[in-house]
Amino acid sequence: MTKDSFGKNNWFILILFGLIGQIAWSVENMYFNLFVFEKISPNLDAVTLMVQLSGIAATVTTLIAGTLSDKIGNRRKFISYGYLIWGITVALFGFMDKNSVQALFNTTATKAVTIALVAVVVGDCIMTLFGSTANDAAFNAWVTDNTKESFRGKVEGVVSVLPLAAMLIVAGGFGILVEFIGYKGLFLGLGVVITLCGILGIFTIQDNPMLERKGTMKDIVYGFKPSVVKENKRLYVTLAIMGIYGIACQIFMPYLIIYMKTYLGFSTVEYSIVFGLAIVIGGALNIWFGGITDRLNKATLMYVAAAIFAVGLLGMYFAHFENKTATLILFGIAGFVMITGYILISALCGALTRDYTPEKDAGKLQGIRMIFSVLLPMLLGPMIGNTINKAAAIPLPDLNSADVMTTQYIPAPGIFLAGAIVATLIFALIPLLTKLTKKQTDKNED
Repeated sequence: MTKDSFGKNNWFILILFGLIGQIAWSVENMYFNLFVFEKISPNLDAVTLMVQLSGIAATVTTLIAGTLSDKIGNRRKFISYGYLIWGITVALFGFMDKNSVQALFNTTATKAVTIALVAVVVGDCIMTLFGSTANDAAFNAWVTDNTKESFRGKVEGVVSVLPLAAMLIVAGGFGILVEFIGYKGLFLGLGVVITLCGILGIFTIQDNPMLERKGTMKDIVYGFKPSVVKENKRLYVTLAIMGIYGIACQIFMPYLIIYMKTYLGFSTVEYSIVFGLAIVIGGALNIWFGGITDRLNKATLMYVAAAIFAVGLLGMYFAHFENKTATLILFGIAGFVMITGYILISALCGALTRDYTPEKDAGKLQGIRMIFSVLLPMLLGPMIGNTINKAAAIPLPDLNSADVMTTQYIPAPGIFLAGAIVATLIFALIPLLTKLTKKQTDKNED
């Protein structure tokens, strides 16, 4: 039986593995793209493809690994050995720049770029395979195994803060860190930390004694059954909202730092400060706001969250001026508004998803959640964003580098406008969610 308290050892595992895992995902989302753009080729097609294939890899891996960990009845090995190998793949990523590849294969610069691009796309998928196995599938299941209703809310509160803390650490500090130790140093250092966590996990992580071997590989398709959809309409409408929000985010997020460095001309220190402050202030506001959301209608609050998110993106679309100081200030303010909406929508969707997920089927439905929260956004969002970038065809500015390919294009402001437009589609689904919730409440009262 699950213990009456979470326990000191479990808290240590939760915070350490949860935070390091989120830092790793944040680095992948923010700096792998920038690494490809700066150290291999300013090719947004390659960045887009890498994000899309990573989304596919994450979803498929979580579906299989999550179901397999249920079937085997072991989370500890999946987490520990998964983190161990995950760290190795992250450490190797920094050695895939065009100069290293050219020296290794003794080939021309043009061929080296092609080989390096293929290597990073494949390498990112392999990295995602181990990361999703360890974190998305096994670690999340371990948290569920070791919590129960009496203290699950407290644990979930800490879990929800970890992505924000990781984003702050990465956005506020890693850009500056790259200036001192380079991408190789950054990826190598992070990889070592992740691997050490995996080794530590072998000796410290304990599965719940009541964890049993259960289910079959057929459970992978459980969430796709029409009968399951019919029985859980509110859950699937919430997941659809999560999918729309995710697509809106992925239209601009893979290109955000590249946009700030190229189109806006921000230095590493400048964009780190702007991004970091926006996350700190936005996160603080959401922590305060999160304390009252349980007393209000979450579905109705979605209107407010989506509006804040869209307004912030509109502000980022317009925040580019001749005066760099004005751009810094206004883009920072708009970024703060966007981050506030971003975190609030994420929190509301997460809470509603937990509210509407049948506890006995929680594990079986994680795959369908990944499709809406990861697969569809990471396939469609970058495709929309890069189509806008191509259409705008803004040339790469002269960065005083002899090997800069000035025929390439950079991210355009239109990606923020498109994100805002997609975000407003959330408004169309909220009335349906409210209606279904009222219908279920009336049914329960009867």
